[in-house]
Amino acid sequence: MNSNASSSGNIAPAITDIAQLKDHPAMARLLSWKTGAVTGARFDRDELTVTIDRAYIRDACNILKPEFNFLSDVTAVDWLPSEPRFQVTYHLLSHKLKERARLRVMLPGDDAVVESIISVWPAANFFEREIHDLMGIRFIGHPNLARILMPDDWEGHPLRKDYPVEGYR
Repeated sequence: MNSNASSSGNIAPAITDIAQLKDHPAMARLLSWKTGAVTGARFDRDELTVTIDRAYIRDACNILKPEFNFLSDVTAVDWLPSEPRFQVTYHLLSHKLKERARLRVMLPGDDAVVESIISVWPAANFFEREIHDLMGIRFIGHPNLARILMPDDWEGHPLRKDYPVEGYR
């Protein structure tokens, strides 16, 4: 049974107080490095998600890499009409700790730009290209931010919520 669940099967409420999460390995490393880089956190169903100020994402990945040695995925969400509109999520795995953590960065719709993390995890290359291609989020410092799924002459970014269902005509 999940350690957050009681014997009655109820799920424990999520923990969103950063101070209560300070002993989690990922949080401890981030908070000891730069408290201001962490703008939020959520521990729910034995999974940690840390919101990082976009100015610090590459550095935060560098800080966590010694423990969380594997980047398993990078994804993005369009929360239109909400602002910040975009969310980029980095899924990390620690083989040593047998634990997962997520870092997320929130981006405004009119400035959907974040630093590339290829220098930390080269595997981010194709994930960042896919997100750029389908969502239009730019990754500063990416060595080849070219389309990867859509044709080079394709207009727009088809996974954005404001993209026309039948495409541009």
